[in-house]
Amino acid sequence: MVEVAARRAWAEVDLAAIRHNASLLAGRAAPASLCAVVKAAAYGHGSVAVARAALEGGASWLAVAIVEEGAVLRGHHIDAPILLLSEPVVESMDDVVALRLTPTLYTERGVEAAAKAVASAGASPLDVHVKVDTGMHRVGAGAEEALAVVQAIADRPELNFGGLWTHFAVADEPGNPFTDEQCRRFDDVVRRLPVRPRLVHASNSAGVLAHPGARHDMVRCGIALYGVAPSPALAAVQPVDGLRPALSLRARVSYVRDVAAGEAVSYGLRRPLGRAARVATVPVGYADGVPWRLGVEGGDVLIGGRRRPLAGSVTMDQIMVDCGDDAGVLPGDEVVLIGRQGAEQVTAWEWATKVGTIAYEVLCGIGPRVPKVYG
Repeated sequence: MVEVAARRAWAEVDLAAIRHNASLLAGRAAPASLCAVVKAAAYGHGSVAVARAALEGGASWLAVAIVEEGAVLRGHHIDAPILLLSEPVVESMDDVVALRLTPTLYTERGVEAAAKAVASAGASPLDVHVKVDTGMHRVGAGAEEALAVVQAIADRPELNFGGLWTHFAVADEPGNPFTDEQCRRFDDVVRRLPVRPRLVHASNSAGVLAHPGARHDMVRCGIALYGVAPSPALAAVQPVDGLRPALSLRARVSYVRDVAAGEAVSYGLRRPLGRAARVATVPVGYADGVPWRLGVEGGDVLIGGRRRPLAGSVTMDQIMVDCGDDAGVLPGDEVVLIGRQGAEQVTAWEWATKVGTIAYEVLCGIGPRVPKVYG
């Protein structure tokens, strides 16, 4: 039994892949422009580095969820237009103006707050976008409300009506007719606008890939920017040719033990070994984003270019891996949890499918203890 004292787990982010994916998506969407969605720390990849790479690859806009995320980008001297994907709270409008973020608005209260913040700062008119709820029912104004919000913006000299947009609920479900219905509802609002904005946008990653008629003036790409399909079903009928996964999750074996047949490993001792095996401990667990259920459902990792099953429950800080009769597995060996090693690959969607979630959650769930290594 040999130990490696240092904790060694990290996420590698391939910025060349981000640039490549942005270029590919921008080309697919042209003449529409590309907005790179970098909310939630760029889906766990790191917002600042990813934003820069996406802009270098051809994105002309960035999008975030909250004002604080926009402030991080501005604090690193990123000057591209940044869209806030939800209406900011009234108390944050002064920051929106100071940071020159582009807020999404869908209430007349929001319009009033934005206009007052511009006037208070003595700033030049602020570009704002209006979101229409065409059926997802998360945020956004209904059709008639949206037209009233647009008119309220047009009536305020402090504001410019820069964009109108909506968001698809089922664009990643091939054959679901509701996306066409959302397009119809959105197009009806566009036709009835009292003022034409500079940008009309509707498509997310799935929309770009599967609904070319909905690209309008701009598309907003999140998951595809990171080289991951919006859904396995969409990937099966609409292959995302050329996109490259940007993130891999890696660690090193910290400890090995030869365990006798019939013995079980980890909390619950749920799965006795059917034969003697070398069990490798890897210092990464559910606090780092490895789902606890992956141990229950039989997830694999890669060591030495081979798939190796988890030997028992995922714990907070460690996993145990069944290496069978391979006595060549030793402390210090590289372990790939997500990514490629040799001819084998484990994907975020593989994890997601096993544990009953989506690849988005897997990527966003990689914890803050896991350092990012950019290449």
